[in-house]
Amino acid sequence: MATRPGVLSAWPWEMLGSFKYVVLAPWVAHSIYSWVTKPEERDLMNFLILPILVWRWVHNQVWISISRLQTAQSKHRIVNKGIEFEQVDREQNWDDQILLNGLVYYLFNHYVSSATHLPLWRSDGMIITILLHMGPVEFLYYWLHRALHHHYLYSRYHSHHHSSVATEPITSVIHPFAEILSYYILFSIPQLVMLFTGTASLLALITYLTYIDFMNNMGHCNFELLPNWVFKVFPPLKYFMYTPSFHSLHHTQFQTNYSLFMPLYDYLYGTVDKSSDALYEKSLKGKKEIPQVVYLTHPTSMDSIYHLRLGLASLASKPYSTKWYLLMIQPFTSLSVILFTSICGSAFTLEFIKLDKLRMETWAIPRFSYQYSLSWHHDSINNMIEKALLKAEHDGIKVMSLGLLNQSEELNENGKLYLQKHPKLKVKLVDGTTLAAAVVLNSIPHGIGKVIMRGQQSKASYAIALGLCQKGIKVAIACKYEHQWLKRQVAAKFWSNLVLSDVYDSKVWLVGNGVSDEEQEKAVKDTCFIPFSPFPVKNLRKDCSYHTTPAMRVPNNLENMHACENWLPRRVMSAWRIAGIIHALEGWDTHECGDHHEQVLMNVDKVWNAALQHGYCPLLYS
Repeated sequence: MATRPGVLSAWPWEMLGSFKYVVLAPWVAHSIYSWVTKPEERDLMNFLILPILVWRWVHNQVWISISRLQTAQSKHRIVNKGIEFEQVDREQNWDDQILLNGLVYYLFNHYVSSATHLPLWRSDGMIITILLHMGPVEFLYYWLHRALHHHYLYSRYHSHHHSSVATEPITSVIHPFAEILSYYILFSIPQLVMLFTGTASLLALITYLTYIDFMNNMGHCNFELLPNWVFKVFPPLKYFMYTPSFHSLHHTQFQTNYSLFMPLYDYLYGTVDKSSDALYEKSLKGKKEIPQVVYLTHPTSMDSIYHLRLGLASLASKPYSTKWYLLMIQPFTSLSVILFTSICGSAFTLEFIKLDKLRMETWAIPRFSYQYSLSWHHDSINNMIEKALLKAEHDGIKVMSLGLLNQSEELNENGKLYLQKHPKLKVKLVDGTTLAAAVVLNSIPHGIGKVIMRGQQSKASYAIALGLCQKGIKVAIACKYEHQWLKRQVAAKFWSNLVLSDVYDSKVWLVGNGVSDEEQEKAVKDTCFIPFSPFPVKNLRKDCSYHTTPAMRVPNNLENMHACENWLPRRVMSAWRIAGIIHALEGWDTHECGDHHEQVLMNVDKVWNAALQHGYCPLLYS
């Protein structure tokens, strides 16, 4: 909210939360009912109001995704400042203005006769709209905007918008309710004149709304995209069309560049920022920042595509969970995934974060978990991982850590495949097993003399079992094959601590992938389930507690972390991701990947202590 919220700051349906869309339900139902039951009275305008609102939502969402993709890649980013969860939360109601637009259109269509049965197109109405926007709308907005920067109105209303210094497209519509109303009155001038002069048309209204959304989103996208040749071909255009860099100065300098979309009035009244042209040239030229660390991950389930930072901001800012409304659009999701995987053949940049001077990026392989489980996909996935690794090598990146299934033993033997093909790699490859094992070992309550290990064995389970045996803690395994597998990895002097047993008497279970519901049911009451795999175990028992997958809280000075990593809480990172960061911070000059038969794991305590020293904290479990 604003620093001192004024009258009508809150939206009328704020108390409804995510159920706010019900305010449109009666109007939408009436519109569909009338269209179906009264063919002789059908009003195309009334019927198209809902599709118009959906189009506005899609248009805004496309801008959000493009902007986040571009700013993650960094080259043309204007304001080099991160976004935090606070800003994401503040801007989650960006669709409120679309709801308001729907209500206004339905009311006018119902009560104003000239707003019904509009023709598809009228040129005179479009010309009126253009002239009225360039004149009264832009002029009045300029002076309204300057008034909103007066300390009285600024503290009560407009400061809410200016809380976002590094803007995103949706920042453009983040205002208190009263302020949005004032803008709607301005933008309604061309539309009302068209209605009352009988020159309104469907395409004119849709075009004007699309123009407003386009310019709003572009001006707040925080990357420069308008090529210089546009202004060289038509020099006066600089007075009639702003750029993202032009408006960004208003968010950093505050007392300059007040115009809506046309800088003309800033030039007329002397409020143009003197650095506008220089910032435009600098942002357009851009500067590629090379990260020191890259974390290579991939989407998980099909609907996780909406939880990516490039997807729906409201979902990305919360731990991943299945949503009922995403299940309703499963066919569309499946089609999107097919299209996504067929078009995308290499890793793409998801986000960047900074820890002091260390810059890190997250890259994603465009493949989903179910594809990793299909052997006939392995070659193509390995080729994409290798391609990303060679790109990191070419760019001079110091460390690449492999996340989720990108470092599975079945796929590439925990990264060993790439070291065999490229033995002279300068970029250090990290699979994160050591830190993951350290997190699990330090999550086991003190005084425990025996733990039960269940699920698919892996390099991580070997490291954990070795650490437990060294501490004199017994590890009980029910499967004979898994018991023999671990015995072959652990020195003979520790064999007495590896117990083949199907007795479920310990209250600490270490679990990997493949733990069945039947096995969980055998656990005693108050059992603590601690995963050692990158994927969480199903929370089946209400009388037991479940830890998250190996992870730690990030330092307070880590910047630009405004999306949750899969199912983890806010500002929490998986151990596999943190491992690469620690590797770079410590300057370790070795790879940490490959088969444990041929590589001695880095000292677990050494890695754990290094993570703590750099500000990473253990999670506190309730």
